[in-house]
Amino acid sequence: MSDQSTPHQPHRHDRGHDHQHGRREQQHHGGHGSGAGRWPRFRHRIAHLVKPHSHDVADKVDSAMETSAEGMRTLWISLGVLGLAAVSQAVVVVVSGSVALLGDSIHNAADALTALPLGVAFMLGRRAATRRFTYGFGRAEDLAGVLIVLTIAASSALAAWAAIDRLLNPQGISHLPAVAAAALIGFTGNEWVARYRITTGKRIGSAALVADGLHARTDGFTSLAVLLGAGGAALGWRLADPIVGLMITTAILAVLKSAVREVFRRLMDAVDPALVDTAETALHQVEGVLEVGELRMRWIGHQLRAEVAIVVAGDLSVRDAHRVAVDAEHTLLHAVPRLTAALVHADPATSHDEADPHTPLAHHHAHA
Repeated sequence: MSDQSTPHQPHRHDRGHDHQHGRREQQHHGGHGSGAGRWPRFRHRIAHLVKPHSHDVADKVDSAMETSAEGMRTLWISLGVLGLAAVSQAVVVVVSGSVALLGDSIHNAADALTALPLGVAFMLGRRAATRRFTYGFGRAEDLAGVLIVLTIAASSALAAWAAIDRLLNPQGISHLPAVAAAALIGFTGNEWVARYRITTGKRIGSAALVADGLHARTDGFTSLAVLLGAGGAALGWRLADPIVGLMITTAILAVLKSAVREVFRRLMDAVDPALVDTAETALHQVEGVLEVGELRMRWIGHQLRAEVAIVVAGDLSVRDAHRVAVDAEHTLLHAVPRLTAALVHADPATSHDEADPHTPLAHHHAHA
């Protein structure tokens, strides 16, 4: 399909108002001074007073930079918190000789190191698109998500192996109060990091950061296993630690399933159906849009893009059809969270006795 509308640069929903917006609106709508088009433009200007945003290309880049910078800040803070937890636990391991706590400290250290692939992904995501990577490098986050899922799987396997080994070869634990305190430190640090990563990941739309937060939560469960095992040992039940460890392994597998599902959906370009419903509802409210045809959306890193075909009156000029397409794109950018760009194609409405304008493409679709 040949597009009647040229794809625009991504729009940014910014706190500051773009003072050049009025001139751009005249460029978008120039030459269309009919009374029918004045009310939508007036309504749009009022909307900008409530929810202003910028159309500057530099601001579009800044938006991506800000979300990546927020992700990087989250990773570095998480790395520091988990690093301190791991070091604290390692000190207690030296004193107590607890194998369970040693495994927990290894988990915490590994979780901290998962910040590295995400950090690389966020840095790659800042790079501008090239002739080869025309959509940019945002999908590097999805690759990082795969590595994180593999790390969660390895952690679950290690937890299971440690629990089975301890079940077959029970061992005593010394300095139980110190071990319990270290376990609480590990759980608290991991749970705090998990919530921080998941909250930031959802806010900036990063599935990989959410998966990394889930991974931190798995290590928190492992810390609880150490605590419960220490409590059981204090009561004289030496098998408490391995039995609880197996239970925690099951919980880790449940978290792994959730992370796999999230990353798999992102790799398969899945989006929340509610976003599609929101986009369709918004498009139906645009003046000049008679029908909404094919609508596709996909995540590229933590930014959302859309492609949509709309039906407009068949007797519109190219300029008028373009104006409707621009209005449709603009409406989508306001209505759909995290949407940074939309490509809108305008199809002319046809009567029953008119040929379908897409007939020349029919044989291509048949072989697709």
